[in-house]
Amino acid sequence: MTHKHMAHIETPEERYRHGIIAAVIAYTMWGLFPIYFKIVGDVSSLEMLAHRVVWSVPFGALIIIGRKQWHEVVRALIHVRTLLFLVLSAIFIALNWLVYIWAVQHEQIFQASLGYYINPLVYVVVGIVFFGERLRIKQIIAVALAAIGVGVLTFSGGEFPVISVTLAISFTIYGVIRKQVVVGGMPGLFIETLVMLPVAGIYLFSIVNAGSAAFTPAAPGLMILLFLAGPLTVVPLLCFALAARRLDLSMVGFLQFIGPSGQFLVGVAYGEPLTRGKMVCFILIWSAVIIFAFDAWRISKARRLAAQAA
Repeated sequence: MTHKHMAHIETPEERYRHGIIAAVIAYTMWGLFPIYFKIVGDVSSLEMLAHRVVWSVPFGALIIIGRKQWHEVVRALIHVRTLLFLVLSAIFIALNWLVYIWAVQHEQIFQASLGYYINPLVYVVVGIVFFGERLRIKQIIAVALAAIGVGVLTFSGGEFPVISVTLAISFTIYGVIRKQVVVGGMPGLFIETLVMLPVAGIYLFSIVNAGSAAFTPAAPGLMILLFLAGPLTVVPLLCFALAARRLDLSMVGFLQFIGPSGQFLVGVAYGEPLTRGKMVCFILIWSAVIIFAFDAWRISKARRLAAQAA
C-alpha cells in the first residue's frame, strides 16, 4: 500500500482541535435553533415535533450509510435490552423536544435557555444521588448558586419555572438512559426516531387528511422549511457525537454553555420581557456556569497534559 493510499491518523492535537470545532458547530446550531422555530411559528408544537421525527429518519439513514454504521443499528435493534432502553430514551427526548418547541413558540425562550444552563448541574446532582459520585468544592458552589437562582425566579415571579425544570430533568434522564446503552450517537438517534416514526407518521397523516395541517402544497416555502427539520435535528447531534469521541466530558461540559447562551441572545433579539427576577436568576446562573465551566476546563486541561506526558 502506497503512502497516499494510507488512511490519515489524527494526531492528539488534531483530535482535540477537530473535537472543539465539532462541539462549537453543534452547540452554536442548538443555540440558534429558536430562530427556526420562530420562522415556522404557525405550525403547532405537535405537528412540528412530528416533522422533526419523520424527516430525521431518511436524513439519518443517509448519514448511517455514509458512515457505514448499519451493523451497529442492526445489532442494537436485535438486542432486546438495548432496544428497550432506546424506546425509553425516545420517550424522554420526544418530551424534551415538544416542551422546547412549545416554549419557543409561546415566548418562553428565556425559560428554555435557563433549562439548558441548569442541565449540566442537574447531571451533577444525579451523579451524587444515584451513582455515589463525590463533588468538588467548585461544583458544590455552582449547584448551590443555580438552586438559589431558580428559587429567586420562583418567588419573585410567583411561578415555578416548570419549562426550565422539565427541559433540564428530561434531558438529564435521556442522557442517563443513553449512558446505559452501548451504541453510538448517530445510530442511537436513528433508532430513537425510527421508534417514534409510526406515531409521528400516523399523526401527520391524520391531520393532513383532515385538512388541519400546516404542511400543504399550497405553502411550498413552508414545506421546504419543514423538510429541513430533519437535517437541522441530525447535523448538530452528529457533530456532538464526533466531539464526544475526541474530547473528555469535562471539556464537552464546558462548551455546552454555548447553546443556552445563544438561546438567551435570541430571546433578547426577539424582545422577550426580562424581568428583575429573571435578571437576578440569570446572574446567579451565569456565576454558577463560570465556576462550573472553569473547573471543567481546568480538569480537562490537566487530563490532556497528563495524557500527552504519558
